[in-house]
Amino acid sequence: MPHFFISSNEVIDNKIIISDKDNYNHIAKSLRTKKGERLLLIDENQVQYETVVEEITNKEITVNVENRNKSNRRLDFRLYLAQSPLRSDAQSYIIEKATELGADGIYPVCTDNCAVSSNVIEKKIPKWQRVMLEASKQCERAYIPTCYELTNLENIVKLKNENYRVIAFCERLSDISLHQYCEKNPILKDEKVIIIIGPEGGFSQKEFDLFKTNDIPMLTLGNLILKADTAVTVALGNVIYEFENYRQN
Repeated sequence: MPHFFISSNEVIDNKIIISDKDNYNHIAKSLRTKKGERLLLIDENQVQYETVVEEITNKEITVNVENRNKSNRRLDFRLYLAQSPLRSDAQSYIIEKATELGADGIYPVCTDNCAVSSNVIEKKIPKWQRVMLEASKQCERAYIPTCYELTNLENIVKLKNENYRVIAFCERLSDISLHQYCEKNPILKDEKVIIIIGPEGGFSQKEFDLFKTNDIPMLTLGNLILKADTAVTVALGNVIYEFENYRQN
């Protein structure tokens, strides 16, 4: 069922009037939705509406609400990605997969070995936010994550002082796995966790020293050397698995 984000202001009793231009064009023109077809809508309060199209005019779509409930399409902890952007389509792939895996936000980070200039990264951020929107629609997320402004590793490390758990994945240097770390330091419900993934060229010695000085756990994803885009999906997936595994036990 097609999934769209709306404002709660559009909800009037058991009817919703969709007037947002982007939503209207997508529903009425791209999908060519007809009267009687079903739409899944969700507002900023994460309330999900199962609806049936009643009327489509030149400017608005009116739907009847058949059912409403709080969406559960979210993680039970807050997961963030701080990552050194890659070139071209590889970065869009990362943004899409991080959104599908439930990340709350992505911090593009300018590292010493970053393959993309800061000017290019800043211009790409609106595009990456659109990728997040479309991916959120596709996987029926409860809300749209945020692509933050370009930052640096020093600022990411400082989030530790704002009750974020900051973890860096450093292949070749670390011999402590995520599983070993989480056995002693389980991720808790509603906790804010931010994982750092470096560029294809890896972190510099200066950046390793930054992690050590600030007691940032440096973990490995295993014996294999992964490309940066693969490392992101593996790291996010494994962090989610460790949270779920601890909760069940």
